[in-house]
Amino acid sequence: MSGTNQRIDGKRLWDSLMAMAEIGATPKGGVRRLTLTEVDRQGRERFAEWCRALGLTVRVDAIGNMFARREGRYPERPPVLFGSHLDSQPSGGKFDGALGVIAGLEVMRSLHDLGITTEAPLELVNWTDEEGSRFGHSLMGSGVWAGVYPQDKVYALPDVEGVTVGQALDQIGYKGPHKAEPFPADAYFELHIEQGPILEREAKQIGIVTGAQAQVWWDARVLGQDSHAGTTPPSARRDALVCAARIIDLVDRMMRARGEDGRGTVGFLQVLPNSRNVVPGEVRFSVEFRHPDTAEIERLAAQFPREAGFIARDCGLPLELHELFRFPAQPFDAGCVDLVRQAAARLGLPAREIVSGAGHDAVYVARRVPTAMIFTPCKDGLSHNEEESILPEEAEAGCQVLFEAVVARANRAV
Repeated sequence: MSGTNQRIDGKRLWDSLMAMAEIGATPKGGVRRLTLTEVDRQGRERFAEWCRALGLTVRVDAIGNMFARREGRYPERPPVLFGSHLDSQPSGGKFDGALGVIAGLEVMRSLHDLGITTEAPLELVNWTDEEGSRFGHSLMGSGVWAGVYPQDKVYALPDVEGVTVGQALDQIGYKGPHKAEPFPADAYFELHIEQGPILEREAKQIGIVTGAQAQVWWDARVLGQDSHAGTTPPSARRDALVCAARIIDLVDRMMRARGEDGRGTVGFLQVLPNSRNVVPGEVRFSVEFRHPDTAEIERLAAQFPREAGFIARDCGLPLELHELFRFPAQPFDAGCVDLVRQAAARLGLPAREIVSGAGHDAVYVARRVPTAMIFTPCKDGLSHNEEESILPEEAEAGCQVLFEAVVARANRAV
């Protein structure tokens, strides 16, 4: 890398990533740090300790979002925010989310080491429950903060054991005293692994993220009738799983009809009573579609319930569909994106523009604050998997771009 003498410490960044990965480590080399669990609390505490060791002021809002503040030369100026999340999927990788938080910490550490005081204050953020794997509602902390989701409604969301978000926050001591609501901020930057294969295939070290895809999600429920697998003939069967399987196939067909830009997934499936010799009487499952074109998502949002309803009617079973959320494609701020572009060019890093296929906290923050994202490659595009992997030099390059963009934004003339 070239173009600046102000360097982050790549080894310290990597060592900190590995230290965070010890919390919730799995035998296959990944992490299980489900949101608002004891393991999540341990990760939060380690993060807070690291921040306070730098003299940062850490505050927690009512949904558990953590903000670590470093004062600027002009404390009255709106802060530049940057960060990501520390929670993981049930069998997640070391870098999804954690890279953005720990790289943000390295930015703070490097500024401290270099004796640099930015003009505007800086705030490093750990958003609560980006993954949505425990309570079934992704982008939860940033969504409440941005005003997308009512806080009381989110507090009432239960996990599969009946523990609500509000109870879980109390259990780990992270229902903070500060309101979970937008405050004046100058910008937000988020570093993240791509979670796809494009950067690696094209030998690019940096993804300049121009925006994120549109999405629509449903919770689905098919009701049949439990009955004996050996004594119930075809004419008497009301098999909820067969109906659900046909709807799942519909999701796949609708996705493939939209070519390489199509995304359609059923990632959660619960079969009841889930017994080997019982015809399933109830199936609950998730459905989601994503596409770069908002108009295409609107077409899918109309088409899928209609065609799934036809399948359920033909099966003679009731289908319940509850739309969880629908949001349009989210373009990022041109000025912030350009700072990422300039940083990559100044450092001599191969880069390309890219649209995020995944949802990130940046999508909701962008509704309130000028926002941009930075992607680094990940091996084979693999994420949400314990084998998720990046190289130390890739983490360092992404962090250096984050450093450059954050400092440039914080020091801009206003």
